[in-house]
Amino acid sequence: MSEKILIPILGDQLSMDISSLKGQNPEDCILLMMEVEDETTYVRHHKAKIAYILSAMRHHAKALAERGWSVDYVNLTDPDNHGSFSGEIARALERHRIDRIRITEAGEWRVMAMIENWEDQFAIPVSVCPDRRFIATHQDFTNWAEGKKQLRMEYFYREMRRKTGILLDRNGKPEGGKWNYDSANRKPARGDLSIPQPIRFRPDDLTEQVLAMVAEEFPSHPGSLDQFHFAVTHEEAMRQKRKFLDEALPKFGDYQDALLSGEPFLWHSILSPYINAGLLDPLDLCHEVEQRYRNGDVPLNAAEGFIRQIIGWREYMRGIYWREGPEYVDRNFLEAKRPLPEFYYSGDTDMHCLSEAIGQTLDLAYAHHIQRLMITGNFALIAGLEPQAVHQWYLEVYADAYEWVELPNTLGMSQFADGGIIASKPYASSGNYINKMSDYCQSCHYDVKKRVGERACPFNALYWDFLDRNQNRLADNNRLVMPYRTWEKMESETRDDIRRQAKRFLDQLEEN
Repeated sequence: MSEKILIPILGDQLSMDISSLKGQNPEDCILLMMEVEDETTYVRHHKAKIAYILSAMRHHAKALAERGWSVDYVNLTDPDNHGSFSGEIARALERHRIDRIRITEAGEWRVMAMIENWEDQFAIPVSVCPDRRFIATHQDFTNWAEGKKQLRMEYFYREMRRKTGILLDRNGKPEGGKWNYDSANRKPARGDLSIPQPIRFRPDDLTEQVLAMVAEEFPSHPGSLDQFHFAVTHEEAMRQKRKFLDEALPKFGDYQDALLSGEPFLWHSILSPYINAGLLDPLDLCHEVEQRYRNGDVPLNAAEGFIRQIIGWREYMRGIYWREGPEYVDRNFLEAKRPLPEFYYSGDTDMHCLSEAIGQTLDLAYAHHIQRLMITGNFALIAGLEPQAVHQWYLEVYADAYEWVELPNTLGMSQFADGGIIASKPYASSGNYINKMSDYCQSCHYDVKKRVGERACPFNALYWDFLDRNQNRLADNNRLVMPYRTWEKMESETRDDIRRQAKRFLDQLEEN
């Protein structure tokens, strides 16, 4: 008689090819899918994020059942639901005569800690399968990082290109002679350009049930359900992928750093929620993008720029997360302490750039990477907001945010709280960068050309004040030599005016 296997499928493992299912006979397996309170409330996730994940889970369970798998699905509102993964494993073991558990490794430290305890807790064998959706294993990243003084993504990315063969010529050299075309990806956009729009999927009956449940169960969580637009099946995610490849990818390279009022999506793919949840395979997507380039459908800077986000940044962030360990979240190199302003949860601010980025985040559970890095993240950095509070906000409000990818992006790259493990310098800027890359400043209450005065753009004084108050920590950074030289050349009275301007603004920020 064959043994009975319990295979838990987590909410970010919604792939038919997940490693725990490989080589298994459906007749021998019970697939357990669990909606649990712990996962929906350990931070106050955006309502639309919860609805997206739960709807995608329910649709995936249906698709698995149609393929012959036995699926034991636990709804969030089941009165017997224990509210945790371990609690639901215990109940499933009571319901079924299980001989062993088999699961694909979790993406986050706290969930892996639970899984690693199950064998002792339940006195049953537990097999943990590696997550094959990633190119680099944990050991691969450890081996690459060993002995290096600096763990720069660019060099890791090159290794991933060599390992996959993506965008290499016949001699194994980078296509076009360069590894990175980021310098060709910084054009500002104009409002009169023809901007493609992603598909906004209409909720079906199953998603409508989830939306109603989320509205009732999580009324105090941030965000809105009114503009719910996500794909919730593999087939819908594939439609969104084709839409991006056909219409947006050709100009993605040129305009990936651009910002425009009223245009939340621009030429971005909107695919990260589907990649991170398992509805799309990241490597397959990269191969398709490469083929579009080789067919002459998209320029090299677009193909390389997009592929770098996936096999470069995405893989690298996962490697950093697991290498640095669960204590990484406590890093605060700049000793930033200021609490997160309330407008991060309302969008109610006279700074138009922040109002735009936060407003669309609350509406859509989405903002593209430059809005996150150079608007909300830049402001948090130069205002000295506590990085742990900033991290929690990003984890809460974005549909693609899982801790393994969000934490190093926020704490390391955006807030420089790890002291330079990820970023070679803080991503801090004045209003000049925002004005160059967007039309935001044209509609703002503040004047981007002014550093001091009642209507002066807050980013300007805050930028110089950030450098001034962190000089003892940052002055030796060779990428900040020129800004510090400029600061030192200013008249002492000018510097004092800037300090006072920044202090007035920050005092008002805390009062509000």
